[in-house]
Amino acid sequence: MIDTRTVKAGAPAGPSAQPARTTLDYGAFLKLLIEQLRAQDPTRPVDPAEYVAQLAQFSNVEQAVRTNQKLDTLLATTSLAAAGGTIGRTATSSDGAVTGKVASIRMQVGANVAILADGRELPLSPGVTIA
Repeated sequence: MIDTRTVKAGAPAGPSAQPARTTLDYGAFLKLLIEQLRAQDPTRPVDPAEYVAQLAQFSNVEQAVRTNQKLDTLLATTSLAAAGGTIGRTATSSDGAVTGKVASIRMQVGANVAILADGRELPLSPGVTIA
């Protein structure tokens, strides 16, 4: 099996290292495959069926990554539509300490934030009431 993890020569290791790239494009996969072919022991060549299996596995992973990207886009669109429906309505925090008319919404990872008419911000998290 082709190991898709790579480390650059001279790159720091451990906690201070840059996070690894989580996706591998088709061109990089082919470069790894060619490098594996060049480095194999000529007296013990790898079975061609194994390469076909690796290519099929890579194709499945690539499709899963694309599906996840499309799902992320769908979730963002749905979140935007739901957030847009809160503008002009009254939002109240779960403890009742913050309440006000929603003037705008700031989209961010985790929870959207309602910007109230008086400038205060209220994260739209579970427990927030929109009326």
